[in-house]
Formats: sequence, structure tokens, C-alpha cells
Amino acid sequence: MASDDNQLGSFLRSRREKVDAASAGVVDNTRRRVKGLRREELALLAGLSPSYYTRLEQGRDRRPSREILQALAGVLRLDDTERSYLWSLAIPSLAPAENDREPARTVRPGVLQLLERWADLPAFIVGPSRDVLAGTALAARVNPAWSPGHNLIEFTFLDPQARTVYPEWEEIALQAVAGLRATAAARRGELDGFVAGMRERSETFRALWDSHDVYERTMGEKQLLVDGVGIVGLKFETFALTGPEGHVLYVYFPQPGSPADEALRDLA
Repeated sequence: MASDDNQLGSFLRSRREKVDAASAGVVDNTRRRVKGLRREELALLAGLSPSYYTRLEQGRDRRPSREILQALAGVLRLDDTERSYLWSLAIPSLAPAENDREPARTVRPGVLQLLERWADLPAFIVGPSRDVLAGTALAARVNPAWSPGHNLIEFTFLDPQARTVYPEWEEIALQAVAGLRATAAARRGELDGFVAGMRERSETFRALWDSHDVYERTMGEKQLLVDGVGIVGLKFETFALTGPEGHVLYVYFPQPGSPADEALRDLA
């Protein structure tokens, strides 16, 4: 088993187990007892020796070349976010070291002024670990966790109210962890303490984190149960704020003329 200090091997194994062998071109007339591709199958498809790939996945070789990473990413059908994550694990020198940086919790004055102008929309700003740093009053009214002093990951996994607020909690939880993993890769070392704490405090978080899914959902739609209103469906867009702080702006908005649009007007 790849240990937690062998994140490269753990990620490769998790992606290998998700690849359908038949669609990858593997012909096997026997009854398969493993999920996805076997190690030797992935190695051969990527043009590697099975013994070398085994050492790589087990953490006994941690210096794959760029060509090897590209070959593995192709066979594993990694998307852009997963490829970037693989690259950051295998070649840490390409990713910025963040261990010594204190997370910036102060939002720029200009951004705060913009939030004041968006009083009719639920909008808020989070830091890399998903601490809510600022937001509109309407954001807090729609979901109390969208207000300063809360952490979206802690709310999702540690607050029982989250399963009520989010009717589609399972999908939201999966997306939250996958997005956090992408951020952790981009800001190498900065979130290690937070992730370790969440792994201890939530078995569900730990299981999702150990599944090594990694992607960022920058837009979409979310269903929320709003107190005194009922189920409200809102679209959202995210905007990365330029600067070293790693702040991200979330803006939620309804379909014009929809019941959600009317509900937000009443709440505002």
C-alpha cells in the first residue's frame, strides 16, 4: 500500500483503478479480480517496464522523467487539472513552496467595495483553505456558512446542518475535496496542516481525500434549502483574484424570471 508520504504513488494507483481495461485496449478473457488496469498493463500501455512502474507506484522511485509522466497521463486519460496535479507531485520544484507563508486573511479594500455594490447577489470570498473572508449580507442569509468566520470544508463535513442545507450533499462533498486537493497542489505545503486536521476529524473527508480525485469546478449550479423559503436553485461562477493570497470570489445568481430570482429579491 502506498503511504500518505507517497502521494505520487497513491494518485497513480487511484487513477489506474478508474480506467476501464477494455476501453484502454486490454484484451483479457479471464474473470478480472481487480478494478481498472493492473500495474503491468498500465506499464506496457505507457511503454514502461512493469518493474519500473511498480517501483514508481510503491514510492521506491520518485524521479520519473517528463516523458514518463506524459505517457502515464495519456494512458490514464487525465484531464488538465489532474495532469497539473501529477506534475506537481512528481516534480515539486515546478510548484511554489508555500510552507513558510502565512495565509492572507485581509481582503483588498477595492474588492470589498465591489461586494457592497452587489447587495442583490449572494457573493463571498474565500482563502485557499476555504475560510470565508468577506461576503454580502445576502450570502449569509441564503447560507449562514457563507459568512466571515466560517470554513466551507468544516461546514460541509463537521456541521450536521450541511446535509440539510445541501440537498445534494454527497456531490457537493466530493467536489469540495477534489477542489481542495487541486488548491493544495498549487500551493504546495500550505494546506498540509488543515488537511491533516480534517482527516482526523472526519472519516468521510478522509475517505474522499484518499480517493485522490482532483478537479476544480469553476462554474455550475447548486441546490440549497434556504430557511423560510425552501429549495432554491442558483448558478455560480468563481473568479480567482490576482495576487499571492490565493483568494477566490464566488458569485451566485438565479435564472432571470425564475422562482429563485423572485426569492432572492424578497430576501434582499
